[in-house]
Amino acid sequence: MATAIRLTPRVGIVMTMAAFLGLVAFFWPFVVAPGTFGSNYAPTLIFGVLLLLVLCVVLSEIAEGGIDSKALAMLGVLSAVNAALRPLGAGTAGIETVFFILVLAGRVYGPGFGFTLGCTSLFASALITGGVGPWMPYQMFGCAFVGMLAGFLPRASGRREVLLLAVYGSLSGFLFGFLLNLSFWPFSLDPDSSIAYLPGLPFTEQWQRYIAFDLATSLGWDTGRAVTNFVCVMLAGPAVLTTFRRAARRARFRAPVRFAAPPTAASGRR
Repeated sequence: MATAIRLTPRVGIVMTMAAFLGLVAFFWPFVVAPGTFGSNYAPTLIFGVLLLLVLCVVLSEIAEGGIDSKALAMLGVLSAVNAALRPLGAGTAGIETVFFILVLAGRVYGPGFGFTLGCTSLFASALITGGVGPWMPYQMFGCAFVGMLAGFLPRASGRREVLLLAVYGSLSGFLFGFLLNLSFWPFSLDPDSSIAYLPGLPFTEQWQRYIAFDLATSLGWDTGRAVTNFVCVMLAGPAVLTTFRRAARRARFRAPVRFAAPPTAASGRR
């Protein structure tokens, strides 16, 4: 794997803390005591702002010590490609065309690159499609998780690798939907509904309600996303992996730059 972004111990600690805060932001309905916030929408807004701040910190740490100009150029190109691909699916019937690039790029260029690409891709596509809103930080973090975890997948090669990435892409489609639903579930239903969020319920009952909500409202969309990811990786995966790895070999990320001394006048006359 040609790691495009070097994960220093400091960056690793920051990313771990960011991942922890991200999980808290998604799973707050199970950990925040009822009545803590004055408004039903306050948790989403507060955690959304915190996620944006944390993402800025992580990206600045990565830029400071672990990314060079060639990796930055690759990041810009793939972010633009993903931003252009996303409207093609537009989420219709769960069809999302943005995730398979995240999976393949995270696999080839490493977890740091996958994390960063997930953030920048969703940010760029939100600006293009007008999808800026309180949900955007959650989408950015969800895609960051997808790209990052792809970089931690076990070693494989050939058809086994493509199948591994296709299965992971399929599972990540369900994971993304599962996480994103948590960001709006607490205030999306009538409290009298049997699958609505009710503050103060025991964890097990609250969890059962959410699982029922996820299955009833999102399973079809998540299945469409999972199938799209699987098909795209199986069909385009071999060619895209080859292209990414060829680009990595030519770019030689983080290769030391050596400047040769100019020839002297005496050597030029020989």
